[in-house]
Amino acid sequence: MTGSLTRHPTTLSEDDRTSLNEVLACCPELDTATGHVRDFEEILTDRLGSTFPTWIDAVDASQLPGLTGFALHLLRDLDAVTADLTLDWSSGSIEGAVNRIKKIKRQLYGRAGFELLRKMILLQ
Repeated sequence: MTGSLTRHPTTLSEDDRTSLNEVLACCPELDTATGHVRDFEEILTDRLGSTFPTWIDAVDASQLPGLTGFALHLLRDLDAVTADLTLDWSSGSIEGAVNRIKKIKRQLYGRAGFELLRKMILLQ
């Protein structure tokens, strides 16, 4: 059932869509939560950072404990999240390189000095 809630509605089979509609009709809170999750997915996919504060306000107004906590935690870094959802550039490749170096360093912990670490990084 969780997969039906988080997948895009157009990817659901007719049986899954029917089952989901029956469940959502019985539980208005779940229906509201599903709407918020789908709106959040659209904000992420279409990079609609300008609509993000409106989404947080809507989630906060719904008073759904899990989603409200999530939204309010994102509110702490609103500028950073909005910039990430708006701007075209990303530091993802740099973060990946840093994580790779940290992994190699952890693997070599206590075994060798900087020279071996340097060779291991250059080999990969």
